[in-house]
Amino acid sequence: MTDRLLIQNLTSLVALRNTQLEKLQAAQAEKQATAERYKKNLDRLHSLAVNSGASGSLPIALAANCGNYKQAVLAMADSHRLDLTMHEADMAVSQKALNQAYVKCEVLGQVLEKNKQALAHKGAVQERKVHDDLATQVWLRSQN
Repeated sequence: MTDRLLIQNLTSLVALRNTQLEKLQAAQAEKQATAERYKKNLDRLHSLAVNSGASGSLPIALAANCGNYKQAVLAMADSHRLDLTMHEADMAVSQKALNQAYVKCEVLGQVLEKNKQALAHKGAVQERKVHDDLATQVWLRSQN
């Protein structure tokens, strides 16, 4: 494989890795937004439970209804907390995958740059050799 083909292939691979990284970042941002919605919902549910008032000062039928309402809201809040915990665990796994993809992308970028520098150095050496050969030929012709 020639050096230029290797650099072209590495450039394509880096572009693919960057695309994958962007997709993972978008997915992580979407998961973060979902987690924020869970947290806002939990705050609203807590507010609903607190603002429903004291059930002990109401007549028996209303007190039972109020108590049932509070229990339902608190049960829903518990369910949301569990969902949020599961979602945050999923986010942690996704963040780990995102970090690994970022590291792979960075490593490939460094390999690409190293190969580009090596190719540039190789080209510079060849160019110096051509100039030296030309200078030698000119000097030899001037000696005749």
